[in-house]
Amino acid sequence: MRRILLTGGGTAGHVTPCIALLPSLMEKNYDIHYMGSYEGIEKRLIADFDIPYYGISTGKFRRYFDPKNFSDPFRVVAGYFEAKKLIKQIKPDVVFSKGGFVSVPVVRAAASLGIPCVIHESDMTPGLANKLCVGAAAKICCNFPETLAELPEGKAVLTGSPIREELAKGSRIAGLDLCGFSANKPVIMVVGGSQGSAAVNEAVRSALPMLLEDFQIVHLCGKDKVDNLLLTKPGYKQFEYVKSEMKDIFAMSDLVISRAGANAICELLSLKKPNILIPLPTTSSRGDQILNAHSFEAQGFSMVIEEEYLDNAALTEKIHELYCNRQIYIDAMSGSMQTDSIHTIMNLIEEVQGIEA
Repeated sequence: MRRILLTGGGTAGHVTPCIALLPSLMEKNYDIHYMGSYEGIEKRLIADFDIPYYGISTGKFRRYFDPKNFSDPFRVVAGYFEAKKLIKQIKPDVVFSKGGFVSVPVVRAAASLGIPCVIHESDMTPGLANKLCVGAAAKICCNFPETLAELPEGKAVLTGSPIREELAKGSRIAGLDLCGFSANKPVIMVVGGSQGSAAVNEAVRSALPMLLEDFQIVHLCGKDKVDNLLLTKPGYKQFEYVKSEMKDIFAMSDLVISRAGANAICELLSLKKPNILIPLPTTSSRGDQILNAHSFEAQGFSMVIEEEYLDNAALTEKIHELYCNRQIYIDAMSGSMQTDSIHTIMNLIEEVQGIEA
């Protein structure tokens, strides 16, 4: 039985693609182990699966001044030696890393022991943690054609991001029943990110009088972001957060309005959902969502509204334009090379071990 060590953490987006690979890894009879931080979100998410988990010391890599910048390098060094000791005990045949600061000591330690590593970069421009792992990686998976030029030739492969298979197995009828919607009117799903987006939420709600004439709207608005005054609004359904119901909401949705996080937009691509992306501005991020969104726009997968230009009039106009041209976007996404990511990544995991896929 072959053994694989998965790693990645810091945010849910550094863990869920690893989770998406689990069914295929199990199908190929891999003995699966996970290494992350002692108490990070990755530990909580992996706890739902019967997978051995190993915690190590971690430190965050920051591009800005913080007093922890002086102590965290020592935590990273400690994590490297802890990871190396554990990897010698686990004896994996291969490592797959989804990135995040916890992955650096794991990948570097595995490579020092001659264990092949496949790493995944979600955003168009590699994050700092993955930049520190590029030299140790046998293969680098990425989501955007533009990223290939920034990575070593021969290592980088355009794969897309692994998406949970169950997202494609939803029921439109179950989604309509959940929201109390009619089957005779198109549905827009609005996703403001896990924490909710005040800008997106406000623009959507201010546009409701115009939008509800032609559409029904399901709004995933974030924790504590439900507007109680709109709870009984016909054709408008709000949720703070959904879990198992997500697949049914996707199944019933004709259009999606979303932030432009890499995992979120790869889900839209995989499910071929016409979408409008409203990326986080540079005042709230390093600008990766803006680059992600415009790459998808250039490939014909998405329409984009910059947050600074977001208002109810602009949103309403874009929604009607997208709906009228939705088949063009579906066709473009159907022709993408990034929609079979799990199969492509599994082939790379086999390839770096010298196994014929």
